[in-house]
Amino acid sequence: MKLNNAWKYLVVILGAAFIACGFNLFLVPHHLLSGGVSGLSMLVNYFTPMDLSILYFVFNVPILIAGWFQLGKRFIVLSIFSVVATTWFIAIIPVGTLAIDTLLASVFGGVLVGIGAGISFRAGGSSGGFDILGSIVTRYRDFPVGSVLVAMNGLVILAAGYLQNDWNLALASMISIFVTGKVVDFIHVSHFKVTVYIITNETEAMLARLLEHPRGVTKIKTEGAFSNESKDMLMTVTTRYELQELKRIIKQTDPKAFVNIVETVGVMGSFRRS
Repeated sequence: MKLNNAWKYLVVILGAAFIACGFNLFLVPHHLLSGGVSGLSMLVNYFTPMDLSILYFVFNVPILIAGWFQLGKRFIVLSIFSVVATTWFIAIIPVGTLAIDTLLASVFGGVLVGIGAGISFRAGGSSGGFDILGSIVTRYRDFPVGSVLVAMNGLVILAAGYLQNDWNLALASMISIFVTGKVVDFIHVSHFKVTVYIITNETEAMLARLLEHPRGVTKIKTEGAFSNESKDMLMTVTTRYELQELKRIIKQTDPKAFVNIVETVGVMGSFRRS
């Protein structure tokens, strides 16, 4: 378990490095935006002498506090670690122009930021900012995280075009944000559903843990064909993003439980338990 946690933190550090490289080597030299809190930080940085790394950290603090109450401590601890690591990488990686063409810079900058945010999600955290707001939204509405981020970032683009008085840069920033969202969805795939079947002898304890989460659970009576022993099978549909937390709960509650995880093509009716 400790090795697994250490691996998650290493992945988050790698994701932070990708994000900072996307900022300082592609987006910032061309005065492009990455969107969300990052974009707000860049926009303020372009018009004031304030340091980008400090702005990025300060703007993330209130969102991390909101996420602490909405998404749970385990998720936010990794997100805080990601924000701190990204802040540090932004501060130490020198700003330099790798791509002279603005369009190429927007595309490759978006790819790097998307890879960084996506692998942070896969590790169980996020890169902070609108990623956290996107995760909060997807807990209550069944939308892909990347699409949610693109929608929220539209306001940032409008502000950029107006304040910079250069709609070419605003449109190039929109391309970067779009690419970032698609890369996040490709890596993270949180909106893909899975159905989990759990056969356990610890039914009540397992239900108590599972019902703490916003997904419904169905209890089915089963009987072993070989042993003729009666057991309970719990069935729930969840997202791949939430699957890691579900596995952790199962292992802690009943390490001997038999678990079958299958991909779900679609869900009709209420996906979220009210």
